Amino acid sequence: MYKRLLVPLDGSELAEESLTYAKELAARLDLEVILLHVASVAASDSLPMYRGYVEHAAEVLRLETAEVLKRVGPGLGGEPVQVKGEVVEGYPADEILRYAADHEIDLILMVTHGRSGIRRWLLGSVADKVLQTSWLPIWLVRAGAKGAVYRDGLRFLVPLDGSELAEMVLPHVAALAKQRATEPVEVVLMRVCEPLIVPPVGAPEASLNWAKVAEEHMTGTKQAAQEYLGKVQERLAETGMKLKLEVAEGNPADEIIEYVKKNQCDLVVMATHGRSGLGRWAYGSVAGKVLLSATCPIFLVRPPAKDAQPSPLITAVRTLPPI
Repeated sequence: MYKRLLVPLDGSELAEESLTYAKELAARLDLEVILLHVASVAASDSLPMYRGYVEHAAEVLRLETAEVLKRVGPGLGGEPVQVKGEVVEGYPADEILRYAADHEIDLILMVTHGRSGIRRWLLGSVADKVLQTSWLPIWLVRAGAKGAVYRDGLRFLVPLDGSELAEMVLPHVAALAKQRATEPVEVVLMRVCEPLIVPPVGAPEASLNWAKVAEEHMTGTKQAAQEYLGKVQERLAETGMKLKLEVAEGNPADEIIEYVKKNQCDLVVMATHGRSGLGRWAYGSVAGKVLLSATCPIFLVRPPAKDAQPSPLITAVRTLPPI
């Protein structure tokens, strides 16, 4: 499912935290890795220095992936992982998207915070623009997060709200779980049941025992959630994944974050848009809150366009000259 991994670097130690994950993903999933540095047009005189930087980083990553291969087993055909460094000029977010479109990138791995001189690559800036406009899945690492390591026996948390949009992450989960490892990946399928907070429309207030109604509603909702997750589990059974079901009660974002805190989760895999009744799990609400608060990396997938093609904005970005 994935062949080429793009890793943007801005020259900072914070941005280079993504390389901890890049070497593991490349070795375990047989990915070609491209390390991309976007230089300002005004800094064109420094291009040789930037090229030296990414080429050195690529060489180090090649050596490190070779060590991972010794630990988890050889890749396809026993070939070493291909890693290269690239330098382009322009505005970081635009050039990351342009490069991904022009070079058949399948997955982007990036840190949500970094520095390049006085410039910051912040969530809300570069990472945010890439998130909102990229048609590719993005593995996001929070810079400076404790426990930023990659281990065998990973645990993925996959929140689902019952919608087809939320379930579009499942093929990605299956692909990521098939990585070579000494211990299998555990996948936790999670459904959060939201409490009933308003009386049903038209209910006679005088005869309404609201506490009882709310309790019965939650009991039925949890039962339905368990049944739903069971059906998803059946669908995924043939993948051979180690699956666990988890039903929680409360606010979706809060419960996801709390689960991550109490359990050693290594990755949260979720869609940036989904629906559950009148609620919406969207980037900026559930996914956005999880992204800002969870300590582990987040793997985000956006819904495909109706025509399965990049948005007009992406198409426009591809044709723009460097800024």
